[in-house]
Amino acid sequence: MDWNKLINEDQLEQLNVNSHTRPQLIYKHSTRCGTSSLIRNRLERATVPAGMDFYFLDLIAYRSLSDKIAQIFGVKHESPQVLLIQNGKCIYHQSHGAIYMEEIAAESMRA
Repeated sequence: MDWNKLINEDQLEQLNVNSHTRPQLIYKHSTRCGTSSLIRNRLERATVPAGMDFYFLDLIAYRSLSDKIAQIFGVKHESPQVLLIQNGKCIYHQSHGAIYMEEIAAESMRA
């Protein structure tokens, strides 16, 4: 899996623009959390849906960016967490052990 590292608000704005042509997934990861590592490994071992961009946000290094994401998309911050963005809106989000690539892929097809 090729992660795009999400490190600034300019990237977040571009991600939002890109969401109008293809789904964008944000994965919020804590480098201090064992559950985050487990979920990251689960995502990286799964079959990656075609036509979707994947963003990795290190919550320890970029917590203010995580707060901005929560504000823009109206989704309370959790860790680990995924947000699926399409047409400028969060159409699906999940946290902790409930994160599965199969569900993310299915949700991207519904929108």
